[in-house]
Amino acid sequence: MRKLTFTVEEAESFSNEGRLEEWIHLFLNSAGNNSGLSEGLKLEKRYFIGPVLLCLDQLYRCCGPEPEMEYYNSLESWEVHINKFRRLIRNGWDMPPLICHNTDEGLSIRDGNHRHEALKREGIKQCWVIIWDEDEERLQRLINKVTNTLAL
Repeated sequence: MRKLTFTVEEAESFSNEGRLEEWIHLFLNSAGNNSGLSEGLKLEKRYFIGPVLLCLDQLYRCCGPEPEMEYYNSLESWEVHINKFRRLIRNGWDMPPLICHNTDEGLSIRDGNHRHEALKREGIKQCWVIIWDEDEERLQRLINKVTNTLAL
């Protein structure tokens, strides 16, 4: 078995082989340190696309120091993580794609909230994203919308 690097290029390779979901679980259960999300994704059928390049402003966080966040982090803990990721980004880190859930409210970042914030603070406007949905037709509509937007 090849050594995994958890980069966008590797995720794309797995996606091209029809193995994106496998890559997601490998990532979440190791370098991604988010086995809870991995287990949750396995509870029902999900449909995945990606990685796709999107504007950071198209995504919303579910984790952070704001009191309304679904997953609250203390400001101190949040800043430690953000600063770590900012240093990695400045040093040319080939980071894994964010993992987002396509919902009626938009694209909710379910893995990568800290990376998203670090990218914003570094003045980066876009990032690579893997998107999932429980509804294949809704995901296809999103794909069409994203494809049409990129073609403009």
